[in-house]
Amino acid sequence: MEIRHFRYFLSVARHGHFTRAAEQLGIAPATLSRQIQDMEKELGVLLFQRSQREVRLTAAGEALRVEAEQAVRQFDAAQLGAQRAARGERGRIELGYVASAAYSGVLQQQVSRFGEAYPEVCLNIREAPMLELPTLLRDGQLDLAYVRSPMELPDGLEAIALHEEGFVLALPAASRLNELKHLAAARLADETFILPEQISGTLEVAARGGFTPKLGPQPGSLVAVLTLVSLGQGMAVVPASVVRRISLPQVSYREIDDCQASSWLSLVHRRFEKAPAVMRYIDAVRAASRA
Repeated sequence: MEIRHFRYFLSVARHGHFTRAAEQLGIAPATLSRQIQDMEKELGVLLFQRSQREVRLTAAGEALRVEAEQAVRQFDAAQLGAQRAARGERGRIELGYVASAAYSGVLQQQVSRFGEAYPEVCLNIREAPMLELPTLLRDGQLDLAYVRSPMELPDGLEAIALHEEGFVLALPAASRLNELKHLAAARLADETFILPEQISGTLEVAARGGFTPKLGPQPGSLVAVLTLVSLGQGMAVVPASVVRRISLPQVSYREIDDCQASSWLSLVHRRFEKAPAVMRYIDAVRAASRA
């Protein structure tokens, strides 16, 4: 028997009449009657008591109806699940991000928007060192990654440019530079720079000031960078969103008057992505960035 036989059987049971059931199914009454007879023959039981006015379920038919209803529900659910997965409405996405994506609010906005639109897609989200994210994506351990650009990507990966922002200087609260009304890049020539994961801002400040930067440690996360700043180990050029999100004792923030360097968040993905759920996410981010 096939699932269609259960549908035929349930329609007759529901209508109590072969002709009305056949009309609902869109088949000829004779065809429906023959299909039910084939079921009865295969099962070796009588499913309906037939009369000229109506048909009624036998005890065997009543027992079959319970199982048939469950079988049809499960089949329909499986079919719908497969179709939704193929459309990208169900599935799983491994999503990596650099911390500044969270500080800017871009990560929260885009994940929340996608989750509302596709609640049956499971998003497994984790922070990772920025330089590792493209490799994890290339090697299939991640499906998508939020990074801070500019950065060089391995072959086969592409980036969608998102939120752009400038840089600020994080410096110890006791630094003499806090006393200056205006802070130019050239005044930083003798300072030690603690390096965040994205060093383009540091290099741009040094280029603007006409000096080779004195590089300190690169401890990893922005919190780790700012902790070293608070301990007086140096200063750091960090994304401007940090001012609103991270407040540590003994750290102050200053704008550099003659440096307009900027960076931007990007969503990195595989160029020829095939997973429907991942493609849905990429399309959603592209649509939001155009808007």
